[in-house]
Amino acid sequence: MPLISYRPKTFNSTAELMIEQSVAICEEFAAQGISLTLRGLYYRLVARDLFPVSRRYSRNARGTWVADPDGTPNTDLNYKWLGDIINDGRLAGRVDWDHLADITRELRSLAHWDDPESILDAVARQYRTYRWAGQPERVEVWIEKDALLGVITGVCNDSDVPYFSCRGYTSQTAMWQAARRLRRYEDSGQRVTVIHLGDHDPSGVDMTRDIRDRLAMFGFRGQVNRIALTMDQVNQYQPPPNPAKITDSRAAEYIATFHDPDIDDPGEARSWELDALDPAVLIALIADEIARHRDDDRWDADTEAMETDRFMLTRVSERWDYVTGILRDDESDPLPEDTPYDRGRAAGYADRESGADYEPDDEDPNYQDGYQDGWNAVADDGNGQEDEDDE
Repeated sequence: MPLISYRPKTFNSTAELMIEQSVAICEEFAAQGISLTLRGLYYRLVARDLFPVSRRYSRNARGTWVADPDGTPNTDLNYKWLGDIINDGRLAGRVDWDHLADITRELRSLAHWDDPESILDAVARQYRTYRWAGQPERVEVWIEKDALLGVITGVCNDSDVPYFSCRGYTSQTAMWQAARRLRRYEDSGQRVTVIHLGDHDPSGVDMTRDIRDRLAMFGFRGQVNRIALTMDQVNQYQPPPNPAKITDSRAAEYIATFHDPDIDDPGEARSWELDALDPAVLIALIADEIARHRDDDRWDADTEAMETDRFMLTRVSERWDYVTGILRDDESDPLPEDTPYDRGRAAGYADRESGADYEPDDEDPNYQDGYQDGWNAVADDGNGQEDEDDE
């Protein structure tokens, strides 16, 4: 774990407590294989009510945040304050550099390997057949923002489901390309569903409608299912709210639909970010929805066939010297002698290549089979000479 001090600092007791709580949350999610962003960490602290009372606020008549012990910790002021503390904590060697992810800024380069054996080993580990191609249905997961890719990557990869960050309202180019891709699945006879997750705010709710309408305009006939964030989930999980942005062009319709007169001020409504939902809940929602569209019997059969192929690739990787010895026809490159079959195959290949007679010198049936396969391999390669006994 890279705890590296570049700029030592002494923190006051409030900042010290925030660092300790933040590190504990990051370690909790890292143990589950989940990468948090700064905003994801912030919402975990808000949801667990871990901000000090001194960092609670409410808006005054002018809409400005003012200190209020009965107010909310969920403000832009606290997000920036936490960001400053985490930044200083990292530089001081108090916060692990690997614990927070920046999904949008990554170095891209070509892959490299030390030798052919290493790439074969990588290929074996990465080998996958497209098991969804044999399914009656096919799904994709679309999420509103990049910041949650670190949460959903694992569950999507586990089920070999493509996933896509819309980055707000999806561009026309990306939407057209998606519709063409989804249409190909439909034309092959599959039922197709886009699983969508977005914020519960004026634009986030409307984005599901926009995806559905524009995909249909481009010829997509399948379903777009919004599985999060919904009001039922808000009521069940109680994520921390934000005031809906009244400057959003879609705010009037949103407020008319979701205004709660018992809680909201006139002309206002609360909104909720998808990030505020516990990552474990998001993962479970996606996993359950994917499973609903998958034929498990077909999936298991295709998985078994895929694992058989992967095993064979692994064997090639593990016995690379043997494979290259045959391909190079290099007698100085020793052939393995792991089993009677291997010894027989090596002897048969060598005898046929050198022009010797067909004379296996071991009565073991496996040796005999290997000798014959090795002998025949020379003829299959076109390197041996046919003799009269073979005609």
